[in-house]
Amino acid sequence: MSASTLVIPDLAGKAVLITGASTGIGAALAKAFAAQGASVGLHYNSSVEAAEELAKTIKADGGKVALIRAEAMKSSEMVRAVEEAFSAFGRLDGLINNAGGMVARMKYEDMTDEHYDAVMDLNGRSVIAASRAAIPHLKVNGGFIINTTSIAARNGASNGAGLYGSSKAFVSNVTRGMAKELIPFNIRVNAVAPGVISTPFHERYSTQAQLDAMLATVPQGRLGVAEDCVGTYLFLASQSLSGYIIGQTIEVNGGQLMP
Repeated sequence: MSASTLVIPDLAGKAVLITGASTGIGAALAKAFAAQGASVGLHYNSSVEAAEELAKTIKADGGKVALIRAEAMKSSEMVRAVEEAFSAFGRLDGLINNAGGMVARMKYEDMTDEHYDAVMDLNGRSVIAASRAAIPHLKVNGGFIINTTSIAARNGASNGAGLYGSSKAFVSNVTRGMAKELIPFNIRVNAVAPGVISTPFHERYSTQAQLDAMLATVPQGRLGVAEDCVGTYLFLASQSLSGYIIGQTIEVNGGQLMP
């Protein structure tokens, strides 16, 4: 039985905004939360066709979904995305900050201010902006925030991806600080750190040689797929399953890193 077909009673009827949900891990999460009976705010930006097709699939399967287009690098856009999700469902119970990317591989010696701003805005600013907008809504009934960080946050990342890894380390520490601030309001904040997952992310940024090198370091002997990550997010979203787990980052990497 896949993670998306499991029945988690306390997710049905909840409203969840998933950023970066048109492809990869985000798309798998959108389908999984909808299958649990949650209403899904499906955020996307450039992948218009993929987002629209995913929304059609979710609706055809009986799920509730609202398409929300916004530029993740801009705070005002992410605030609007949160408000659109709230308006669509009349409530907001969870936020999954999954939008992010490498932008491009660039060595530190070649770093430009423009590249720094793009990477940090996409991976860091988006998390802060969306969370800040979501907090007043989450305070109403309690809820959760789950941030997507990365194995790169702990191992320094692969060649040319150092700044991306550093931006994800920022997200990991934001998770801990935010968890302390928000648990008095019954808002649980945690994170998931995927390893090397076969998604459009690596199709865009990694060569086959780089993927082969990373695969050689995975004890399980295969690269991950988006569905490998789904169960962890569902677990962290469920108060009944993870109600006493606060400020943690769960590694999903096939044994590549065992901190």
